[in-house]
Amino acid sequence: MKRGLFVTVASILLFTVAAMSQEVRNEVSVQGTGFFTKDSSGDGISRTITNTGGLQIGYRYNINRWLSAEANYGFDRNTQRYFSGFGENRVQSNVHGVTADVVVKLPFHMSKFSPYALAGGGGLIFDPTGNGGGAVPGADTQAKGAFLYGAGADYALTRHLSLRAEYRGFVYKDPDFGLRSLRTDSWTHTAQPSAGIVYRF
Repeated sequence: MKRGLFVTVASILLFTVAAMSQEVRNEVSVQGTGFFTKDSSGDGISRTITNTGGLQIGYRYNINRWLSAEANYGFDRNTQRYFSGFGENRVQSNVHGVTADVVVKLPFHMSKFSPYALAGGGGLIFDPTGNGGGAVPGADTQAKGAFLYGAGADYALTRHLSLRAEYRGFVYKDPDFGLRSLRTDSWTHTAQPSAGIVYRF
């Protein structure tokens, strides 16, 4: 009886370990992105932003079949143009995005497609490049907290490799680089479509 119990317990443990080893919980991704920011105005200042492209790298941990947590870093470069009664100021800046979010995988799957929705937050760090034609004296690096939402879908190529198409939206306050003359005190929105590749392990 003891031997039978031992064999049963050992079999269950081996099956559990084998099943866990079959699970793919970790993902890393590399995506090319667009970076399209809505114009805004306030306090007598109008702000327009150049559209640009960039890169995003991420890590996702699959908690279970429908819920995941992820962290991402993105890089873009654009130019902010501020118009007021005193003329125009331009600030070219590198934009570093550091975010974390929760991913919910949608229950309907079509063949190899896996759709999902996400929500979270983080920060966008605007770092002036100081390049000629896009610099304002006194402009300093500034971080803005951002709310993040989005959706996307993965297309499985193999068990470990997928293609990903995604849309992310950021809602945050206009950067002013620490200068009163650039402060609109307004909120803006950046749309970030992207596509890339995912490796699971």
